[in-house]
Amino acid sequence: MAKVRTAADAPMAPEEALKLLKEGNTRFINGAPKNTRTNEAMRQQLVDQGQAPHTAIIGCADSRCPLETVFDSLPGDLFVLRNAGNTCTHAEGSMVGSLEFCTGKLGARMILVLGHTKCGAVYGATNAYLQAKKDEVTSVNSALEGLLLDLAPVAEKAMSDMGANTDAEEIAAHAVKVNVFHTIDFLLKYSAPIREKVKSGQVEIQGAVYHLDTGKVAFMGRSPQQAELLSSNLGLPPSMTREGGRTAGYGPSARGEHGVRTTVDSAVPAEEALKLLKAGNERFAVGAPLAKHATSKMREALVSHGQAPHTAIMGCADSRVPVDTVFDAMPGDLFVLRNAGNTCTHAEGSMVGSLEFCCGKLGSKLILVLGHTQCGAIAGATKTYLASKDGGSSKSAGSALEGLLVGLSKVAHQAEDELGVGADADRLISHSVKVNVFTSIDFLLKYSQPLRDLVKSGSLEIQGGIYHLETGRVEFMGRSPKQAQLLAADSSLPPSLQALPIRTTTDGPMPPKEAMKLLKEGNDRFVVGAAISGKISSDMRKALVKEGQAPHTAIIGCADSRAPLETVFDAMPGDIFVLRNAGNTCTHSEGSMVGSLEFCLGALNTKMVMVLGHTACGAIKGATATYLASKTGNKPQVTKALDALLVGLSDVAKKASEKLGPSATEAEIVATTIKLNVFHTIDFLLQYSPLIREKVAAGEVEIQGGIYNLESGRVEFLGESPNQASLVKSGAALPPSLA
Repeated sequence: MAKVRTAADAPMAPEEALKLLKEGNTRFINGAPKNTRTNEAMRQQLVDQGQAPHTAIIGCADSRCPLETVFDSLPGDLFVLRNAGNTCTHAEGSMVGSLEFCTGKLGARMILVLGHTKCGAVYGATNAYLQAKKDEVTSVNSALEGLLLDLAPVAEKAMSDMGANTDAEEIAAHAVKVNVFHTIDFLLKYSAPIREKVKSGQVEIQGAVYHLDTGKVAFMGRSPQQAELLSSNLGLPPSMTREGGRTAGYGPSARGEHGVRTTVDSAVPAEEALKLLKAGNERFAVGAPLAKHATSKMREALVSHGQAPHTAIMGCADSRVPVDTVFDAMPGDLFVLRNAGNTCTHAEGSMVGSLEFCCGKLGSKLILVLGHTQCGAIAGATKTYLASKDGGSSKSAGSALEGLLVGLSKVAHQAEDELGVGADADRLISHSVKVNVFTSIDFLLKYSQPLRDLVKSGSLEIQGGIYHLETGRVEFMGRSPKQAQLLAADSSLPPSLQALPIRTTTDGPMPPKEAMKLLKEGNDRFVVGAAISGKISSDMRKALVKEGQAPHTAIIGCADSRAPLETVFDAMPGDIFVLRNAGNTCTHSEGSMVGSLEFCLGALNTKMVMVLGHTACGAIKGATATYLASKTGNKPQVTKALDALLVGLSDVAKKASEKLGPSATEAEIVATTIKLNVFHTIDFLLQYSPLIREKVAAGEVEIQGGIYNLESGRVEFLGESPNQASLVKSGAALPPSLA
C-alpha cells in the first residue's frame, strides 16, 4: 500500500509532481485507481507529522468529481481550492492567501489551475457578456450574477480570439481555456510571494482542462504571459487595496491616480457619477463590495491633494447604514450630508451652503437627494399631519423634533392630495418619502442661485433616489418634475437666512391682501420653528424713531394668549399695531380700543385689522360659566371689574348656547363662543366707529377674524364678519360708553 506524504518528506520537484498528476489521471481514465483505500495509521501520520502536498490545485466546484479522485491521489497529496469558475475574480484574497500558505508554509512547488469542459460559470459568463453587448444594459441581482459580470473579460478575450461571428457555444468552450490562463495571470500579477518563487524556479504554475466526457485532463503548460507578468510589482489583489481598481470588462471603472479620488483627477461628469453610484449599489446589494480598506498612502493623498467627490448626497440620519457603504464608495468619493428626513426644512442654510461649497469649490457634478423606506421622520410627520386634521389634536413645536415633524407635515399633506383622501397610513407614509425627496430638490432649485446657475448651464445634475432598507437597493428617480418651472422662476435665500426689513413711513401703506399674506407666511414660520424676525440692528430701531412706524396690520388680541402676537406672526418691530385685553373684546373700555384703532387707521394709514381670539381662552371660559350659572337662577354678583367683564361677555356665550342647542356641553359652548366673540368684536367696530365703517365701505380697510390655536401655534383665519354688509350701513356714531 502506498505511503502518504507528510511534512517529514522532502518537498517534491514540480516536474515530479506533474508526473504524479498525469499518472494518476491515466489510472482514473482506465478505471484502475490504486489509491482508494486508507487506514488509521495513514490518517494518524497526517495528524502527527502534518501534510506536505506536492501540488496545490484551483479547481471548479462544478467539475462533478473530487479532484483527488481525478488524479487518483492519497489524502495529503493535494491542496485543493474550488469555487465556481476556478477563478480569483471574487474573494481573491482568500484564494491567493491560501496558495501563498500552501507554497510557503506547506512547501508545495506545483500549482495547477484546472478548468473543465461545459463549465456552467464560464458558459454563463459568456452568455451574459454576449447578451450585455446586445442589450447595452447590465443588471446584477445576485452574487452569482456579480460573479458572471466579473468573468466578462474572459468572454471578451475568447470572442476576440475566435471572431465576433463565431457560435456562442464555441466561444464559451474556448473561454474555459482562456479562464484558466486568466487565473494564472492573476496569481502572477497580484501575489509577490508566488511571483518570486516562480522567478526563482522554486514553484511552477501550469494550467489544464478536465474533460467531463472522457475523464482526461489536458495539460496546457504555463501561461503565455508568464515572462511579462513576472516583472509586475503589484503586491495585493484589487479587493484588498483598491489600488488599480477595475478597468476590464463592463464592471466599475478604475479609481483615481492615488487609488482614491483627489484633485489631481479630472472631474466626473454627472452621467458617469450616476453610473458609479448604480454600480456601487449593485455590489452592496449582492454582497460583493470592493471598498474594504484605504491605505495610509490613500489617506495622505486626500490630505495633500484634497478631495474631489464625484457626488454630493443629502441623505437621512435614520437610514441605518452609512451612505458610503450603500454605494460601495471609497473615502473621498462622496460628499455626504445627513439629517432626519433628508430635508432642508430646518437649518437649510447649512445644507444649501454645504452643497454650494461641494459643487462650486470641490467640483462635484451630481447631487443626489436620498430618502429611504421606513423613514421614522416621515412616519412621524405623517402622523402629525393626520392628527392635525382631527382638529386641535396636533402638537405644537414644543421641541426641536416636534418642530421638524410639523415642518415635514406639508409633505404628508401633498402626498394625500396626490393619492386621494382615504389612503391608508402605510401607503401615505411610503408616498410621502418620495414626495419629500422631490420637495428637498425643489428647495435647492428655489433657494440657491449658485446651484440653479450650474443646473441651467448643464454643469450639475440634481436627482432623487430612495434606498430600500429591505433589499439594500436604491431606486433612482431622476430629476424633479418641477425642475424646468423652478429654473424659470426667481430665486432667493433660504428662509432662515432671510432678514425681514423694518417698515417705516417711507414704505407707504400696504394693501390688505399683501398684509394678510405676510401674516400667514409669518405664522407658518412660527409653527415650524423657522422664525426669521429676530435679526434687529440699532439702525433699524433708529429708523423707527426717526421716520416713524407704518404697521401693515392692527390686531386686537387677548391678553391670555400666552405668546406675543408679534411672535405668533414672526413680525418685526413696527410691523403690527397690537391691542390686547382679556377676551379680545370691546365690551369694556371700548373707547380706548376703538380710538386706538382709529389712530392706527387714520394717522398711521394701516389697511388691515385683525381680531384674534385663541383656544382655551380663560375669559371666554369664565363668561360661559357665568352664563350657565345664570340659567340655573344664580344671578352673578358684580363686585369687581372682572365680574363685569364676564357678565358682558356672557351675552356671547348665550348666543353660542342657543346656536348649539340644549344638548351642547360646556366645552362645546366655549369653543363656539370663542369664534362668535371674534365676530362680535368686529361687529362692534363696524357698528360704533364711523371712521372704520367708512374705510371698510370704501374698500380702503379690511377687518378679518382669526383664532390662534395654543397647542399647534397655527392661526385659523376666519375672514370677514357675516354681518359686515349690513353693518357698514349702520348710523350709530359712538360706542355706548361714550354716547
